[in-house]
Amino acid sequence: MTERPNGLTYAAAGVDIDAGAELVERIKPLARSTRRSGADAQLGGFGALFDLKAAGYDDPLIVSTTDGVGTKLKIAIETGLHDTVGIDLVAMCVNDLLAQGAEPLVFLDYFATGRLDVDAAARVVAGIAEGCRQAGAALAGGETAEMPGMYAGGDYDLAGFCLGAVRRDGVLPRLKAQRVGDVLIGLGSSGPHSNGYSLIRRIVERSGLAWDAPCPFQPQASLAEALMTPTRIYVRSVLPLAKAGLLKGGAHITGGGLTENPPRAIANTLAPRFDWSAWTAAPVFDWLQQTGGVSETEMRRAFNCGLGFMLITSPEDASQTLAALLEAGEDAFVCGQLVAA
Repeated sequence: MTERPNGLTYAAAGVDIDAGAELVERIKPLARSTRRSGADAQLGGFGALFDLKAAGYDDPLIVSTTDGVGTKLKIAIETGLHDTVGIDLVAMCVNDLLAQGAEPLVFLDYFATGRLDVDAAARVVAGIAEGCRQAGAALAGGETAEMPGMYAGGDYDLAGFCLGAVRRDGVLPRLKAQRVGDVLIGLGSSGPHSNGYSLIRRIVERSGLAWDAPCPFQPQASLAEALMTPTRIYVRSVLPLAKAGLLKGGAHITGGGLTENPPRAIANTLAPRFDWSAWTAAPVFDWLQQTGGVSETEMRRAFNCGLGFMLITSPEDASQTLAALLEAGEDAFVCGQLVAA
């Protein structure tokens, strides 16, 4: 090809290939920090390999999930608080895997932006690497897409993809094993996690508070800092219980809240009966409800209301399960039981 003076370049069109290459070099050590058996977490290839046998699986089922962070990203973009949305991204995927009884193995991310800010993107990926370490998954690859005209300026969006594995006899939920009287155990959330943020942002508008205003429900934090608290990852505390056969089901309480998610893990002939007095939700939920004038029904549809993950176990196994969760550092509590539908 011949050089053309005054010809257009990719950089002039708004895409900085050099910035993309710089980002890859910045995040390679982050990926290496997530190495695990079965994956070396090296970046740079066209695809990511995983050795299931090295991870201890002989005849597994593969489970895959994908998710994003939603409009919680708007707060990160508007405030510059980019450090924890990567944890949210991983959490939303690996907690979904966990509801199937699966172990997270490999994570990949997609980062799309109008103009690549290497520092901000590196902070996001650092959060993704932290989430992968918490979940025991290898950050094995991803894609950074600079798309001027599709996204405005420094706006960005995230998507995550996770691959996991579970023994054939360990898949959750075990619907045929569920019975009336089975115990529901709740695991406390760290806040709204990554759901309901379109409503949250409207409530903040109604409150008249700026993002940097002192938080009304969390002292020593700004409102934005409090609302950016990352999603809790439950893998290390729950996966051993699933592998031990103590669980009959699990539900990640995400979009749809406590109304829509528990039935996904329960046989059609049964229904959850919650003891709503069994736990105290974090103050953020009371502030959201009071400030927004949100009904109790809508709160339970939009938010986790302090219960981030729900487990189902037999009455005989409930005490052992609860004790193990508490020992693992979870805020765990009996929150109800299964009844006839």
